[in-house]
Amino acid sequence: MKKIHQFLLVAGFVFLGCLIWKIGADRIWNKLAVLGWGGLALFVTFEFLAEGIHTVGWSYCLSAPYRRLPWLLRFRIRMAGNAVNYLTPTGGLGGEVTKAAMLSSSHQGPEAISGVIVGRVCSGMAHLILVAAGSMIVVCRANLPPAAWAAMFVSGGVVAAGIVAFLLIQRHGQLGALIRWLASLKFAGAALQNFARQLTNVDEALKIFYRDRPRDLFRAVLWQMLGHSIGLLQIACFFYLLHHPVTVEAIATVWILGLWFDLLTFAVPLNMGTLEGGRMVAFQAVGLGAPTGLTFGIALRLAQLSCACFGLVNYATFPAVWRSPGQRHHSLDDAARHTLKAGP
Repeated sequence: MKKIHQFLLVAGFVFLGCLIWKIGADRIWNKLAVLGWGGLALFVTFEFLAEGIHTVGWSYCLSAPYRRLPWLLRFRIRMAGNAVNYLTPTGGLGGEVTKAAMLSSSHQGPEAISGVIVGRVCSGMAHLILVAAGSMIVVCRANLPPAAWAAMFVSGGVVAAGIVAFLLIQRHGQLGALIRWLASLKFAGAALQNFARQLTNVDEALKIFYRDRPRDLFRAVLWQMLGHSIGLLQIACFFYLLHHPVTVEAIATVWILGLWFDLLTFAVPLNMGTLEGGRMVAFQAVGLGAPTGLTFGIALRLAQLSCACFGLVNYATFPAVWRSPGQRHHSLDDAARHTLKAGP
């Protein structure tokens, strides 16, 4: 799996290089110069705003001990995990493990893992709902070849089925079913049996969440949808800074297409090449030009890299992560106080 992600990363770099070579680096630079440092700073601000909203949504997925942590602390944990997901070829899993470990440093229990898992599926559901709801706008507005539409709908259906299946597995507490079966066999060792017991505890925590907190699940998805919607402001701001008037329909179409491409290429490390290429196709599909789309993609890339760097700093300066397991049983108030003292 690691080799696959490394291949995808290299392929993304090559693809991005080809796009820049074909469009022309000078044309892209000229458009970025029009945006200026102020425009790029605004892009970064919108990106942080979206992550802050996503953090609120994630809070509804957490159990009481973790919800009592200060919002800033939860934001730092989320940003650190996202940075690991974004910058390492771990298929989006390394960052989730990081979040669970950082949460567990303040309070031990399976709810740390279940909260991260529920948060991941809520984000995916929100992403999927927005793409599905906006697909009618996209189909009516975007000019794409029939083969491209077919590929997008088929692959989108596969991803949607995967998200729904993952949700159902969690809901019925079957995340560790395979491991429990392997642990029941004669050749299973003590380590595997212990792992199976841990997964059983996580499954129980997941079942309790889906059974007892349907309103929190609904609220989490709504907040995640709001966080994704900040992309509309980024696109509108981009055109305003370029002094390029566009219709609301065109902005919405570009946004939905961008979300669609992101949904289909979530496994590519850093979304390398796919982020810029997807925006280029989206802009071209509504007649706004490939160079403009590629410029927007690069500006968005710079904003995401800024968030990732912030997340890495938070990971490096989060003191509880580096404590030994015997030292992690401190109170929630102590964890919050020491983390806030380290500063963002």
